[in-house]
Amino acid sequence: MAALSESGDLFRLYDGKADDGLDSLLLRRLIGDACAEGDQGLVLALCVQLATALPLLAETAKTAAALRVLDACFSGEEVLAVAATDEGPGSDLVALGTTVTRRRSGDLVLNGRKRWITCGTQARHALVLARHRPGRHITNFTWLLVPTSAPGVSVSAVDTPLFAGAGLAHLELADVEVPDEWVLGGFGRGLPVFVRHLTVERLASATWAIELCRLVLSRTVELVADRRIDGEPLSRNASVRQRLAVCLVQLSGLTALWERLHERIAVRHDAAAAALLKAASGTTAIQVLEECCRLYGAEGFGTDGVQQLRTEAAVFGIGGGATEVMLDLVADHVPDLLAGLAPAAESEN
Repeated sequence: MAALSESGDLFRLYDGKADDGLDSLLLRRLIGDACAEGDQGLVLALCVQLATALPLLAETAKTAAALRVLDACFSGEEVLAVAATDEGPGSDLVALGTTVTRRRSGDLVLNGRKRWITCGTQARHALVLARHRPGRHITNFTWLLVPTSAPGVSVSAVDTPLFAGAGLAHLELADVEVPDEWVLGGFGRGLPVFVRHLTVERLASATWAIELCRLVLSRTVELVADRRIDGEPLSRNASVRQRLAVCLVQLSGLTALWERLHERIAVRHDAAAAALLKAASGTTAIQVLEECCRLYGAEGFGTDGVQQLRTEAAVFGIGGGATEVMLDLVADHVPDLLAGLAPAAESEN
């Protein structure tokens, strides 16, 4: 983040207004560059910061304390943790168990458990989504900006060999006293704000899936060209050619969908378009990476090899909304999405 701030890309990404969409073409370049460097945990952290954390804080930061943290993030001095998911199913946010309640004394207190939080071990502040009253209504939830060093906050690293560099953590929140200046955007705006920015996180996830597939497929093409059977390159084998062609067709389709929808998602926060793209990216990434692993053979099981990338690619069907949840959202908008596939009407002469 410090490098992005120093280069000016962080400012250019939002055109100076992080709460009002972003430059999706620049986002793709930044994610592609990070992906090529090889540490997919850092790419995960980058997607969360650029697509969700910074825009969400920019929209809701009204107090002096929140604005100071926002400035620190844009200068590259801080990263934020987005603590939305609880112990239950992450996609069912209205079932959230983390609560912020007001005592008789008037003080606010926060309690709950947050799981699989990106940048949790690295961030000095966490954006915590909590419910302020019971029930599943969308207005029952609020964002809080909580210092991870505050009394009652415990941070523990997730025990996993995957996504090194992402700072994955679990957060325990036990009777954390919440000053009014930690409340972001007022009570009741938590889910509407989150849903708006979650659409862009789904765009970032699909962008990452495309760049990772393109990188792995390119390396696989080189690998099979170098391997020989009876003096002939493996790339001339009919079965291998078919497999590579299928991967390319799948990746090309996902890329074409991204090209058609990216502005609708990045600028207009089109939830249906984001769900369509996210569902497509989850299935495509898993299929392409699995096929490449077969072509890699035993070599793919090396340290940080393609088999680890295949395992990490499962995140595309889970993080930011499981594929099944995305398909339900797509099903809600089938007529409109289908109409969008029709050719544009010819202009009259």
